[in-house]
This record gives sequence, C-alpha cells and structure tokens, in this order.
Amino acid sequence: MAQTLEALTRHSDTLTSIRGIVHTMKTLSAINATPYEHAARSIEAYHRTILQGFAAFAYRTGGINLRQDDPLEHLVIVFGSDHGLCGNYNEVLAEVVHQHCASQTAGKQRLLCIGAQMNDALDDQGLLPEAVLLPPASADGIGRLAGDIVTRIDRFSRGQPLHQLAVTLAFTRRGEHGTREPTIQSLLPLAPSLLQRKKHWNSRSLPDYTMEGDALLSSLIRSHIFASVFRASAEAMVTENSARLALMQQAEQSVDERIEAVTGELRSVRQTEITNELMDVIIGFEALKPAVLKTFPDADPA
Repeated sequence: MAQTLEALTRHSDTLTSIRGIVHTMKTLSAINATPYEHAARSIEAYHRTILQGFAAFAYRTGGINLRQDDPLEHLVIVFGSDHGLCGNYNEVLAEVVHQHCASQTAGKQRLLCIGAQMNDALDDQGLLPEAVLLPPASADGIGRLAGDIVTRIDRFSRGQPLHQLAVTLAFTRRGEHGTREPTIQSLLPLAPSLLQRKKHWNSRSLPDYTMEGDALLSSLIRSHIFASVFRASAEAMVTENSARLALMQQAEQSVDERIEAVTGELRSVRQTEITNELMDVIIGFEALKPAVLKTFPDADPA
C-alpha cells in the first residue's frame, strides 16, 4: 500500500508539472499571436495603397491587357510551421497543396516550403520542396522572409516579365467563428481586373504619373508581390499560434481532469491506509486485553 501511495504521489506531482508547462505554452501562444495580427492589419493598409496605384495606372493609361503565355513552370509557396504541438495544422494544408498540384496539368510544379514541420507534411504527400526556409521568429522577421521570397521569385523568373510567371501562395488563414481555412491564392499572373480602367474616378483630381510606364508597372507588381507574401506569412503565423493555443487549452483541460481523478484516488488510498492502521491498533489491543486483565485484575475491562 505504501508503494501505491508513493506512486500516486509521484504521478500527481508529474501531472502538476505538466500542467504548468502546458499553461505556459498556452500563454505564450496567445501573446505571440498579437504582434502577427497587428502586422497583418498593417500590411492590409499598405496593400490597399498598392491596389489604388494599379487602379490609377490603369485609369491613366486607359487599361492594358498583358500577354500571358502558358508558363513552363509553376511555383507554389507553402507557409507552415517550424515547430509542432499545433495539431494537424500542417497536414491539412499539405493535403490541399497536393490536390492543387495534382489538378495542374500545364508546366512543371516547383515547391518552396516555409517550416520544417510543413516540409515533413509535404513529404508524407509525396511532394519534395526545392528549399525549406525558416519562418519568422517574431513579427519583425516577416519583412525579412517576404524580401527573401521576392528575391527567389526573381531568380525563378530567369529574366521573364514578372506578370508572365505562375506563382501560387498556400497558407492557412482565419475563418469565421475562430475557424482556420487552408487557402490557395494565385499571386501571378496578375488578375486582369487589376489593370482594367474604371469608368469613373472617385475624385476631382485625376491620377497621373511622371515615371516611365514600364518602370512604374514593374514597381507596382513587385510591391504587390511583397505585400501579398507578407500578408500570407503573417496570417500563417497568426493561425499557427491559434492552433497551438486551442490544442494547449484541450491539453490543459485533459490534465486538469486527470489531476482531479488522481487526487481522488490518492485521497481514497490514504483513507484506506489510515483505516488499516487503525484496525491494526484495535486488533492488537483486543489481542492483548486478556493478558492485561490477568496481570492487572482490578483494571477496567472497557
């Protein structure tokens, strides 16, 4: 019985330590998600400015139709996690990427992966990325990662115009009611609507520019790529921490239930041990009572 009581005590102490670790990870996940969420909102405002630049360019030039040949290669950039403990976050997105790649018939598929855990999930789907990048360690690192990806897209172009490339972003974004949705977003070629002239300009001041048209368009496209990649990376980090937070909440609840069960079992074992010890004392006393009465005849038998 003493060994069982000792084992239960160790088990209770271990569960208490695990609960402390889980609670700490849950708190860190909630704290880490906030800066990435702020970064996502900030880049949205910047991206709206870029889209207004496209609209102004199209209005000033009368709208243009870019020639879009069938691409020989298709680059898919997948944003995942570098650490575990976030459930099936990477596996769900990897399956969607696999379905997307299987549905593409034109051009060679090339993958760029962000996150070691996502690389493992893609490998399980039979997909082999050409390179695996580290996700940002903080909100300040999102710009670094986005700049690195833009540079890699430039290398991927091999001198072709950017608007003729085929580039897709795959990431997990926030859905309604706290849900997470795997998303496949076409980045290049540009959507035709970006360069279509509006019938009316919502301002008395008509747009104009002094740069060369080709240089301005190239700058707008690069800014559009950077903002889109930045937003995808920020969304991926927000949803990753959200997935980890949800998993830690479930783990914390499970540990609390287990602690409660072990505590109840521990109390029962302690009570049983105390009862057995009292019974041993009573039985011992009853066994010694005749000898006591023989030695001390005048003793009270009670």
